Amino acid sequence: MKLEKLRVELKEAVEVDVAVTKLLSHWGGLAFLAPLAAVAAVLPEERADNMYHAYSGGGVTIDGPSVLIRQNVGNNVSLSANYYVDMISGASIDVEATASEYSEQRDEYSLGADYLVDKTTISVGYTNSSENDYEAQTVAFGISQGFFGDLSTIDLRVSYGSDDVFRNGDDNFAEEAQHRRYAFSWNQILTQKLIAEVSVETVSDEGYLNNPYRSVRYLDEASGTGFSYQAEVYPRTRNSDAVALRAKYRLPYRAAIKGEYRHYADSWGIVADNVEFRYTHPWKEQDEWVFEGKIRYYQQSSADFYSDLFPYLNATNFRARDKELSNFTTLALGLGVSYELPRRWSLLNRRNTINLYWDHILFDYDDFLDVTVHGSATSISPGDEPAYSFSANVIRLFWSVRF
Repeated sequence: MKLEKLRVELKEAVEVDVAVTKLLSHWGGLAFLAPLAAVAAVLPEERADNMYHAYSGGGVTIDGPSVLIRQNVGNNVSLSANYYVDMISGASIDVEATASEYSEQRDEYSLGADYLVDKTTISVGYTNSSENDYEAQTVAFGISQGFFGDLSTIDLRVSYGSDDVFRNGDDNFAEEAQHRRYAFSWNQILTQKLIAEVSVETVSDEGYLNNPYRSVRYLDEASGTGFSYQAEVYPRTRNSDAVALRAKYRLPYRAAIKGEYRHYADSWGIVADNVEFRYTHPWKEQDEWVFEGKIRYYQQSSADFYSDLFPYLNATNFRARDKELSNFTTLALGLGVSYELPRRWSLLNRRNTINLYWDHILFDYDDFLDVTVHGSATSISPGDEPAYSFSANVIRLFWSVRF
């Protein structure tokens, strides 16, 4: 449960691309933007990827391997399989305030298939995620259609997720949650050098949506610190909408720039904006090396029922102190490099690439305060603690074999 929630929190905090559904498992994005022209729909490229991913920040370390295989069957079908592991250790500031460090593992299995018919691609997928107190299953369906001489592409995606939530040490606790996601995107080739996309996404969540281990704090003069804790209580429904505008432009010297703006709002009162710029630069005539740099800024407002310090016990019907529901900003700086191995060093005499990506992320929280400053000799009053901030590093290293 802690792993699944933490991954969701990281995704919301950084707001990665719609196509990149997992912060720690996206396979790159350094592909060089070639001259754009009208091309027919094609199946995804056959490949095998082996990756190591690592996240470190805020007292938490998450790392593990992942293996992705994609294989075509004939000219119309592409099959894919992915095994992904998260191993977590440490304790975030939320856990540190009310509990001790912990370690656990999450295993994820994904299967997918794409079927190509003329200019139409139909996709289906299934994902199973499992840890000791959380089970999640998701099924997805999508259809992509090219038209106007393949200068335009419309993409429709639908997914349904069903989660079973448990709590370690409590055999009587069992909850469920459902997640429905609908996405639409229009990709348009505007010139031979410019491509743009607009996407809209709607998500409906229902059921148990908070973390059974998380607590809020409230003023309590009888306590030695001046405050005590009680369990969080969230609404059992959440609806959210997001719209994104993206554009890529090929520069005269074969490099490319990408810009993105994304706006998000939900029924809990959170409003967020995300801006990103990315620069990709190939080097050498055959593009053996590809370098990338990016900068991303994210800002959000807090949920209506969020508070760092409630005035008294049971102050409101709904209450949360999850820092990812607070007012905060993030600034992410990223560097990446991809190297295509010479054919004499390549496995199976195929195209082999080694890829390394590093992101440094700064998290600054406006109204989530650092309660760890309290101690036996502290004179800080509840509510006067300093605002919390931390930095994190995300590394993805993988070896890709293209068939």
